[in-house]
Amino acid sequence: MSTASAPPSLPAGRYGRPQRPSRRWRRWAYAVVAVAVGGAVAWIGYLNLGAAPITAERVTFQELPGNAMTVSLNVTRDEPGRPGVCIVRTRDISGAESGRREVYIPPEATRVDAVVRSIDQPVTADVYGCSYDVPEYLSRS
Repeated sequence: MSTASAPPSLPAGRYGRPQRPSRRWRRWAYAVVAVAVGGAVAWIGYLNLGAAPITAERVTFQELPGNAMTVSLNVTRDEPGRPGVCIVRTRDISGAESGRREVYIPPEATRVDAVVRSIDQPVTADVYGCSYDVPEYLSRS
Protein backbone atom coordinates (compact mmCIF):
# COMPACT_ATOMS: atom_id res chain seq x y z
CA MET A 1 0.00 0.00 0.00
CA SER A 2 1.52 3.12 -1.08
CA THR A 3 0.20 6.47 -0.37
CA ALA A 4 1.12 9.37 -2.47
CA SER A 5 2.16 12.16 -0.30
CA ALA A 6 2.03 15.76 -1.34
CA PRO A 7 5.21 17.78 -1.11
CA PRO A 8 5.47 19.58 2.16
CA SER A 9 4.02 23.04 2.01
CA LEU A 10 5.69 26.04 3.56
CA PRO A 11 3.96 27.98 6.25
CA ALA A 12 2.05 30.92 4.80
CA GLY A 13 3.71 34.34 5.15
CA ARG A 14 6.92 32.96 6.64
CA TYR A 15 9.26 33.20 3.61
CA GLY A 16 7.71 35.98 1.54
CA ARG A 17 6.29 35.66 -1.92
CA PRO A 18 7.72 33.06 -4.25
CA GLN A 19 10.24 34.51 -6.73
CA ARG A 20 9.31 35.01 -10.34
CA PRO A 21 11.27 33.43 -13.10
CA SER A 22 14.41 35.36 -14.10
CA ARG A 23 14.01 38.09 -16.72
CA ARG A 24 17.37 37.91 -18.38
CA TRP A 25 16.01 39.44 -21.56
CA ARG A 26 15.83 42.78 -19.74
CA ARG A 27 19.52 42.62 -18.93
CA TRP A 28 20.30 41.86 -22.55
CA ALA A 29 18.06 44.68 -23.74
CA TYR A 30 19.76 47.15 -21.39
CA ALA A 31 23.16 45.96 -22.55
CA VAL A 32 22.22 46.38 -26.22
CA VAL A 33 20.86 49.89 -25.59
CA ALA A 34 24.02 50.83 -23.64
CA VAL A 35 26.29 49.59 -26.44
CA ALA A 36 24.24 51.45 -29.07
CA VAL A 37 24.32 54.73 -27.10
CA GLY A 38 28.04 54.34 -26.45
CA GLY A 39 28.68 53.71 -30.15
CA ALA A 40 26.67 56.79 -31.14
CA VAL A 41 28.56 58.99 -28.66
CA ALA A 42 31.89 57.64 -29.92
CA TRP A 43 30.93 58.29 -33.57
CA ILE A 44 29.79 61.86 -32.87
CA GLY A 45 32.98 62.49 -30.90
CA TYR A 46 35.09 61.17 -33.76
CA LEU A 47 33.31 63.42 -36.27
CA ASN A 48 33.67 66.51 -34.09
CA LEU A 49 37.09 65.93 -32.57
CA GLY A 50 38.82 63.86 -35.24
CA ALA A 51 41.23 65.16 -37.83
CA ALA A 52 39.84 68.06 -39.85
CA PRO A 53 39.52 67.45 -43.61
CA ILE A 54 40.95 70.92 -44.40
CA THR A 55 43.42 72.90 -42.30
CA ALA A 56 45.57 75.97 -42.77
CA GLU A 57 48.74 77.07 -41.08
CA ARG A 58 49.92 80.66 -40.89
CA VAL A 59 53.35 80.89 -42.50
CA THR A 60 54.04 84.63 -42.44
CA PHE A 61 52.32 87.86 -41.56
CA GLN A 62 53.37 91.44 -42.19
CA GLU A 63 51.89 94.70 -40.98
CA LEU A 64 50.69 97.09 -43.66
CA PRO A 65 49.91 100.80 -43.38
CA GLY A 66 46.35 101.73 -42.40
CA ASN A 67 45.75 99.05 -39.74
CA ALA A 68 45.98 96.12 -42.12
CA MET A 69 48.02 92.95 -42.22
CA THR A 70 48.94 90.52 -44.98
CA VAL A 71 48.85 86.85 -44.02
CA SER A 72 50.24 83.86 -45.93
CA LEU A 73 48.68 80.45 -45.38
CA ASN A 74 49.71 76.90 -46.24
CA VAL A 75 46.57 74.84 -46.85
CA THR A 76 46.40 71.08 -46.36
CA ARG A 77 43.28 69.12 -47.34
CA ASP A 78 42.15 65.61 -48.03
CA GLU A 79 40.40 66.58 -51.31
CA PRO A 80 42.60 69.03 -53.24
CA GLY A 81 40.00 69.43 -56.01
CA ARG A 82 37.41 71.01 -53.69
CA PRO A 83 37.34 74.73 -52.90
CA GLY A 84 37.39 75.78 -49.28
CA VAL A 85 37.20 78.77 -46.99
CA CYS A 86 39.36 79.76 -44.03
CA ILE A 87 38.71 82.41 -41.41
CA VAL A 88 41.79 84.52 -40.71
CA ARG A 89 41.88 87.05 -37.88
CA THR A 90 44.21 89.71 -36.56
CA ARG A 91 44.85 90.60 -32.93
CA ASP A 92 45.83 93.88 -31.32
CA ILE A 93 48.41 94.46 -28.57
CA SER A 94 45.94 93.36 -25.84
CA GLY A 95 45.31 90.05 -27.62
CA ALA A 96 41.75 90.91 -28.56
CA GLU A 97 40.50 90.12 -32.05
CA SER A 98 40.67 93.33 -34.06
CA GLY A 99 40.00 92.06 -37.59
CA ARG A 100 38.54 89.03 -39.32
CA ARG A 101 38.18 87.87 -42.89
CA GLU A 102 36.91 84.82 -44.73
CA VAL A 103 39.46 83.76 -47.33
CA TYR A 104 38.44 81.73 -50.38
CA ILE A 105 40.75 78.77 -51.02
CA PRO A 106 40.60 77.81 -54.71
CA PRO A 107 40.84 74.16 -55.77
CA GLU A 108 44.38 72.78 -55.98
CA ALA A 109 45.82 75.83 -54.13
CA THR A 110 48.29 75.07 -51.35
CA ARG A 111 49.46 78.62 -50.55
CA VAL A 112 47.17 81.65 -50.22
CA ASP A 113 47.87 85.28 -49.31
CA ALA A 114 45.20 87.53 -47.81
CA VAL A 115 44.97 91.10 -46.52
CA VAL A 116 43.00 91.52 -43.31
CA ARG A 117 41.84 94.98 -42.22
CA SER A 118 41.80 95.76 -38.51
CA ILE A 119 40.05 98.31 -36.30
CA ASP A 120 43.23 98.81 -34.28
CA GLN A 121 46.92 98.35 -34.99
CA PRO A 122 47.38 94.60 -35.51
CA VAL A 123 50.37 92.84 -34.00
CA THR A 124 49.71 89.23 -35.00
CA ALA A 125 47.44 87.09 -37.14
CA ASP A 126 46.17 83.53 -36.92
CA VAL A 127 43.85 81.06 -38.61
CA TYR A 128 40.57 80.56 -36.76
CA GLY A 129 39.41 77.57 -38.81
CA CYS A 130 38.72 76.15 -42.27
CA SER A 131 35.83 74.37 -43.97
CA TYR A 132 34.62 73.03 -47.29
CA ASP A 133 31.30 74.87 -46.78
CA VAL A 134 32.02 77.88 -48.98
CA PRO A 135 29.37 80.61 -48.72
CA GLU A 136 27.71 81.47 -52.01
CA TYR A 137 28.82 85.12 -51.86
CA LEU A 138 32.43 83.98 -51.56
CA SER A 139 32.52 81.27 -54.24
CA ARG A 140 34.01 82.05 -57.60
CA SER A 141 32.16 80.02 -60.18
